[in-house]
Amino acid sequence: MKKLFILLVLALTLAACGGKPAETSEPPFNISEAGKTIEVAAGDEFKIVIESNPSTGYHWDLVGALDENIVQFASRDYRADEPAAPGSGGRDVWTFKAVAAGETTVTLGYFPPGVDGTAAQEVTFTIVVK
Repeated sequence: MKKLFILLVLALTLAACGGKPAETSEPPFNISEAGKTIEVAAGDEFKIVIESNPSTGYHWDLVGALDENIVQFASRDYRADEPAAPGSGGRDVWTFKAVAAGETTVTLGYFPPGVDGTAAQEVTFTIVVK
């Protein structure tokens, strides 16, 4: 009985350790913040979430270079709407890291399939790192 109890405690302890890492407390920014100034603290990560539908061939991409002395690209993740269905859309989640104080911009373009260099839509976010 004692061995069973120890195994149960060990299993529960391991299950508790398997949780997701904490996300930043800052809510993600979205297309409605485009054109506005977003303030973040140096060392923090922030997310920009934009509706997307890759099944159409359109895709979001960075336009121009980031000032990596102030903001660095961390990751991009596509999250399909639930329930996921063929042809349905979702969201592109762009994660950036604020590395040092300053002001810069992040511009994302929505590019049609087969077209190089010309975005159908662009959104620019002004980022101020404190």
